[in-house]
Amino acid sequence: MKKVFKLTDPKKHEDRVLDGIKNEIRKYVKREKKKDLTDKKLMYWDFDCKIGATAEDAKGLVYEELIKAIDALKATGLKGVYVEILAKEVLKPLKEEHSTEENDTTEES
Repeated sequence: MKKVFKLTDPKKHEDRVLDGIKNEIRKYVKREKKKDLTDKKLMYWDFDCKIGATAEDAKGLVYEELIKAIDALKATGLKGVYVEILAKEVLKPLKEEHSTEENDTTEES
């Protein structure tokens, strides 16, 4: 998703406009996560995000920080914000094996 959101609307309160933007972003991410992965056991969906006043000024960040960044840009008084979210498949990290000593003590209990 590459989109420029208006942060002001003459018919709505600014907070409701901001809530609508956040809701649209969350719905997009939820919809992307429902798509099929090539290997569900070894992969998961991750997102490359960029945010800024314009597409040229956009800075990359992780998805978890995206909503906070929108709030920060709103506080600067901008009229619009550019948001880019691209889904990608990523391999899950390997789980570390527990040592055999830990397994032996839990089995005895």
